[in-house]
Amino acid sequence: MGYERNSHPRGGRMDITYSLERRPTPEQVADLFRCSGLRRPVDQLDRIEAMLEHADLLVTAWHGEALIGVARALTDWRYCCYLSDLAVAPSHQRQGIGRALIRQVQSAIGPECMLLLLAAPEAMDYYPHIGFEPAPNAWIIHRSV
Repeated sequence: MGYERNSHPRGGRMDITYSLERRPTPEQVADLFRCSGLRRPVDQLDRIEAMLEHADLLVTAWHGEALIGVARALTDWRYCCYLSDLAVAPSHQRQGIGRALIRQVQSAIGPECMLLLLAAPEAMDYYPHIGFEPAPNAWIIHRSV
């Protein structure tokens, strides 16, 4: 996948590009996580860098040179894909960018792969709106650090 342009839902162009190849810096990702309210270790850039390096799939959304969205996933490419991060800058939310990032992930993993995520409490109402179903059979062991 190269780039896909996105039009603003109210008409006109936003000039948003989506990419599997364009890699953001850990600083850009930390800033995006911070401004979008995603609880991640934004003050530990080495940890953010490792998260990016070890992701199996990273889809980014750009408005010019500004990183405005990211979808980071871990997958086996054949059965399951865990969407571990989905973040969109507040200035660009409610414009279909999150949905487009998820669509790019689905396109990359193919129809054989299930897409799974853990939603932040404040985003619980968002995911059913874009096609996700609740999964009451999940279990978690929380991080100790």
